[in-house]
Parts: sequence; structure tokens; C-alpha cells
Amino acid sequence: MSKSSTDTPPATPPRVPPAERGATRIADRVVAKIAAQAAREALAGTGSAPASPHASVTVHHDIARVRVSLELGYPSDLTAQCAAVRREVTERIERCAGMAVPEVDLDIEQLRPLPAGPAAPGPSGRRLR
Repeated sequence: MSKSSTDTPPATPPRVPPAERGATRIADRVVAKIAAQAAREALAGTGSAPASPHASVTVHHDIARVRVSLELGYPSDLTAQCAAVRREVTERIERCAGMAVPEVDLDIEQLRPLPAGPAAPGPSGRRLR
């Protein structure tokens, strides 16, 4: 059987826009692992994170609510460490999971003494012993 010039190729189905093809859901526990890893990396340079951070996450409509439990070294600048953790966790989840992160709650579970270093000046300017 030969083809004639009047035969037309079969019609291809119309392309479905990507937004209508389906949905991708990232499990809360996966986002929690991303948050814990980001917190660990944010604290890595400070030497004040003796234990690995733990995170819990609740995701609702691509919005992640994050809670991270930390152990920090003391004495140290707790405010700066917490700000670094919040910033890194927020950026990492937004970049890796494509979710908005309106808040990152931090629970400082324990303060651990930092290794002894040179004596720091006390409030009166004298060195403490």
C-alpha cells in the first residue's frame, strides 16, 4: 500500500502547560532536614554548636513554618548566632524547596561551656581568673 500526497500525519496532542501537568509535594520531614543542615552549617564556623540541631517543619500551601532546637556554646554572642541560623535556614528552604519562610522559631535547649581560651576582660576592665 502506497501513501498518497493527500495523507496527513497524525495530529499530535496539544501541549499541556507545566502548571497544569501535576503537583510536586515536598514532605515536611524533607524540609526539616534541609533546615537542620542549614542551621548546622550556619553554626559551623563559630565552634559553639556541640550537638546537631534538630528541626520540625509544618508546610501549608508552600509556606513553611520552622522550629529549630539548638545547643549553643557559652559565653558567646547568642544573638548573632541566632540571626545567622535564621538567615541561613530561610535562604536555604526558599532556594532548595521553593517555599516561603515567614518565621523561624529557635529553641535554645542548652548552653554548653566553650573551651577555655585567653581570659577575657571583666566588666571593670580587669582580667578575670
